[in-house]
Amino acid sequence: MSSPHVQLALWILQPALWAGVGVVMFRRRLHKDFPIFFAYAIAQIAIFAVEFSVHRWSSYAAYFYTYWAIISVNVVFEFKIIHEVFVDVFRPYDALKDLGTALFKWAALVMMLVSIVLISTSPGWEDPFAQTILVLQRCVRVVQCGMVLFLLAFCKHLGVSWRRQSFGIALGFGMFAAMDLITSALYSGAHYSGVVMDIARLGVYGVSLLLWLCYSLLNSRVIRVPVLIPQRSDDALTDIQPRTDSESLIPMFEHMVDRAFSKAQDHRA
Repeated sequence: MSSPHVQLALWILQPALWAGVGVVMFRRRLHKDFPIFFAYAIAQIAIFAVEFSVHRWSSYAAYFYTYWAIISVNVVFEFKIIHEVFVDVFRPYDALKDLGTALFKWAALVMMLVSIVLISTSPGWEDPFAQTILVLQRCVRVVQCGMVLFLLAFCKHLGVSWRRQSFGIALGFGMFAAMDLITSALYSGAHYSGVVMDIARLGVYGVSLLLWLCYSLLNSRVIRVPVLIPQRSDDALTDIQPRTDSESLIPMFEHMVDRAFSKAQDHRA
């Protein structure tokens, strides 16, 4: 089988796997815990129908703008899924929920600013819209890789099992994000052809879909009972927060730093 046929087969396989993920999540009620990821799965089926139709029966210009419009939609979805995964991981830690949401809003703003700076400092780019979306996508890919590394490093301390659905979602996106960044770097250096890069991306993406399908089959929606360690940690985080009416985070951080320095001095004494 030639490379274009392999590429087409891997592409056509995606909506079938997404449909399987969506059906299993709905039957096991996982869509209630991960509504954004479930919506993303359903959206990918509709996106494939539009993209495949435009690719087959429309002009290159129409496919170009359709492709980048789809990428922009997926970037928003994937960033929200990152937030959804972290919300699920930090569910027992009420003290970190508001802080995590604020950090994700700032991260979105920083990614937008980075893309604007890169576009303005690179006058050779012919299509600012496509390049802006590409920069944002790569920023999200880096965050996805970091999310997996964070969960691998701290899953034991946070009481997160590797069998948990949120861990599987993060792992799947992390695998594809790493491959996407690697293939983009190799392609930009002219080490491999675009067809080989697309096959590698589609292959890893298919593996991620199979991983999400397996995790969906292994998991079901359950009533989460907080464990003792998260309760103690959350109580400690809540205790060190200053009891002020101000909503600013600066007094809280100052209080935490002062408390840490005072403890260090007590240990030295």
